[in-house]
Amino acid sequence: MLYLQILINGVLLGGLYSCIAVGFSLVWGVLNIINLLHGSLMILGAYAAFFAHAAWGIHPFLFAPVAGLLLFLVGLALQAGIVNRVMGAPVLITLTLTFGLNLMLDNAMIVAFKADYRKVILDPPLGLLELGNLLVPLDRLYVMALALLLVAGLYAVLRFTSVGRAIVAVRMDRDAAALMGVEVKRIYALTFAAGAFMAGAAGSLMSVIFPISPLTSNAFLGKAFVICVLGGLGSTPGVMIGGILLGVLESFGTLWLGPDFSTTIAFVLLLALLVFRPSGLMGRKGFE
Repeated sequence: MLYLQILINGVLLGGLYSCIAVGFSLVWGVLNIINLLHGSLMILGAYAAFFAHAAWGIHPFLFAPVAGLLLFLVGLALQAGIVNRVMGAPVLITLTLTFGLNLMLDNAMIVAFKADYRKVILDPPLGLLELGNLLVPLDRLYVMALALLLVAGLYAVLRFTSVGRAIVAVRMDRDAAALMGVEVKRIYALTFAAGAFMAGAAGSLMSVIFPISPLTSNAFLGKAFVICVLGGLGSTPGVMIGGILLGVLESFGTLWLGPDFSTTIAFVLLLALLVFRPSGLMGRKGFE
């Protein structure tokens, strides 16, 4: 029964992890940029949800799309004004750029909000769902459901809309897409902004579960990186599976080895995948 409870906790956590990672995977797959700013964008979305709840009583679940839209505009401005200038540059250049932007945003948030840990406290709390001897925290259950809904929504956009098909075309072959009339620079901007949207929405949901601080941005960035490699670059279903798998592995690792080793487990798994299956569980040719 204990193992079943741990499994449930891991699956609930993994749903949020999927939402955390899918925007990172999208930007990496389409723009070929490892966006080290992604973790800070999540924290910024979490702060927006925290202050909206504190000032106006807006529930973070309802605020998630608003946080996403705010971060969409931030991402659009960053891509058009800064990131677009280094498109096609060697990976070290883009990595250094996003690393610098990450440092700037983290320090700006420390100055503006301090480094204290904060968390949205729901009043009244959502409570627990009792299934015999099993306990399911309703806040985590709702967060998982909303997170997977956001990921499914992104998948539907990529699969069934003209903009989504253009994004996939650019991801598969940028030059061929340009010859077919796709405005590649516009798609780059929309893709980066979509990644920021998912980061902001995930941050809003995350504010109910985890204490937030600019100091935690790199931890969530690391999880996004592991999930992206685990699920396979460019595969939205792979990111969903990878996120849930990481959540389950972290939960059982915490039980067996203690909470101090949960991050270690994630990166050991990353190294194993890079050695034995670098394309990930559901990675496909053309998404390198």
